[in-house]
Amino acid sequence: MSSSGNRLISSLCYKDAPAAIAWLEKAFGFTPHMVIPGENGEVMHSQIKTADGKQMLMIFSTRNQELFRMQRPPIILGGCNQSLYLVVDDVDAHHARAVEAGATITMPPTAQDYGGSCYTCADPEGHVWNFGSYDPWAE
Repeated sequence: MSSSGNRLISSLCYKDAPAAIAWLEKAFGFTPHMVIPGENGEVMHSQIKTADGKQMLMIFSTRNQELFRMQRPPIILGGCNQSLYLVVDDVDAHHARAVEAGATITMPPTAQDYGGSCYTCADPEGHVWNFGSYDPWAE
């Protein structure tokens, strides 16, 4: 089976996955592709896509099962050990949308030595996001 999308798909764990999915849509323009609800308002599994449909993330709720105890949101851990980078066409417009949604901006749009512009922010549960115009895949 062949895939037309990116074959490396990140997954993120949230205490309040339904709220996270709604916020990621408002702040960054992701749209829910599939959401499988669980008990007590949990999200067992979900897939959200960028507006252009080229990138996907999997979002799920924190659960007390072996596999899911290995992943915790930064709000529980007290810090983040990785971040995501997403190429966007208009860094300033994307930044303005994130600010409007209440993202915690840790670096405003800034020109990068390697090319393009980038900004960094944190979502309400502490995941770190980078959005930039630099596309390492471009020729």
